[in-house]
Amino acid sequence: MPIRMTPLIDVVFILLVFFMVTSYLLPTGYLELENDTSTSRGADGEPLPQLQLLAGGEIRWQDQDWQVDELSRQLVSTGQRDVRLATDGDVPLERFTLTLSTLDNAGINAQWKRSTPESKTTPQP
Repeated sequence: MPIRMTPLIDVVFILLVFFMVTSYLLPTGYLELENDTSTSRGADGEPLPQLQLLAGGEIRWQDQDWQVDELSRQLVSTGQRDVRLATDGDVPLERFTLTLSTLDNAGINAQWKRSTPESKTTPQP
């Protein structure tokens, strides 16, 4: 007697729907990563440059706001290959990944540190 596949497929489909409905999926915009880079230093022992990614997409470095393309060119021209990148809590995930990709494509290794709400370095309106 052949095995009927229809009831098996129905059960698998019901289980799939059950687990999809009952599981809690965290939106990628709220991805929490722990990464403490506060004691990081460059290969020469000097502290790494501190970059601050702002919610609008600009990067603050040395009290000046930069676009990521021009900042990566400036960092490469000054010989900086490692930086610390801090983000405000409200920076969109796609902006963060675009910034990391642009820095990586320029040959700059970015170590990420997410700013907590208590330690934000940008003024609130």
